[in-house]
Amino acid sequence: MSGNSNPGNFANRPKEEVQDAAKKGGEASKGGFASMPKEQVQEIAHEGGKASSGSFEKGSEAAKEAGRKGGLSS
Repeated sequence: MSGNSNPGNFANRPKEEVQDAAKKGGEASKGGFASMPKEQVQEIAHEGGKASSGSFEKGSEAAKEAGRKGGLSS
């Protein structure tokens, strides 16, 4: 076991439990965004964008630097 006690971390679970989950694959998944209508996913994304309220002021050096870093990592 790792030093992290998060039960969602597979490293913290017994090996047999992890193997059983792996065998099931996505069977237990309810599908998440993939199972939602496109319009609903877009609305959720739109709300997230509004909630962020823009972390940077337009044209700020921090925004420019974040844009450069994002461009480099993609």
